[in-house]
Amino acid sequence: MLKRTLCIESPCHLRFQNGQLVVSYSHVKGMEEMPEKSVPIEDIGILVLEHQQITLTHFLLDKLSSNNTAVVTCNEQHMPSGLLMPLESHTLQSERFRFQIEATEPLKKQLWQQTIKAKIYNQAIVLNKWQIPNQLMINLAQKVKSGDSDNHEAQASAHYWKNIFPPAWQFFRHREGPPPNNLLNYGYAIIRATMARALAGSGLLPALGIFHRNRYNAYCLADDIMEPYRPFVDLTVRELVDKTSQLDVLNRDLKNQLLKLPTLDVKIEDEKSPLFVATQRTAASLAKCLIGQQRKIAYPVLT
Repeated sequence: MLKRTLCIESPCHLRFQNGQLVVSYSHVKGMEEMPEKSVPIEDIGILVLEHQQITLTHFLLDKLSSNNTAVVTCNEQHMPSGLLMPLESHTLQSERFRFQIEATEPLKKQLWQQTIKAKIYNQAIVLNKWQIPNQLMINLAQKVKSGDSDNHEAQASAHYWKNIFPPAWQFFRHREGPPPNNLLNYGYAIIRATMARALAGSGLLPALGIFHRNRYNAYCLADDIMEPYRPFVDLTVRELVDKTSQLDVLNRDLKNQLLKLPTLDVKIEDEKSPLFVATQRTAASLAKCLIGQQRKIAYPVLT
């Protein structure tokens, strides 16, 4: 089932009632007359809390966690800053944690090799869509070794970010850099939440990565496995850049386009599927790789 991504942008109070997330404005000055809104909890995959004056009940948070809903909090600049995930979301979670913890280094290096290959191929397709030479990217993808020991990811990234946007922009990819870095950051945060939710739903521990090992990062595995999904964000942002030059402020229209990312149709295992569902298939295939039932992670291909 395709879940919804909700973004709450106004001051309000959120509560749980009769299986619904209820949005109330009765305690907000100037908005007291606005009618309540409600959404079935079971329909929500990601909830983005953007306004600093949103309040909510603990009962609602518990119900969201039980539904395996990823709750994303935002800072004063309206950028995603936190992610709340359930502690238990799969009946075989303990067993899968054990397989994940005991995964051998050769296995993790093979899985990382697959991940980087898929990422670079998708980056090459993004460039090709804009008639930008991509043969270097294809060559790098084909030569990725176990564990990406030659760091082809970095080589591909340097070429990719140098060419994806118009040369006059002199774009440099940096989290704190000028636009459209703000759009990329927002889109990646949505994909990260989607992937973290899928991993938890497959009984995996998002904190335990196959490559990333930052002691302060609770979502290393999500950061690993979302890599081939990043080009879908890049393509969306590149299309937005062509439509408007007003990128300094991440306004509602821009955010709405990025919030649609989980509903994009992607090709995975020769089938068309919404990106939200594709992340679940990717996570399930990773779990099978870790327990020895298959050897290859299912990743989407940009078409």
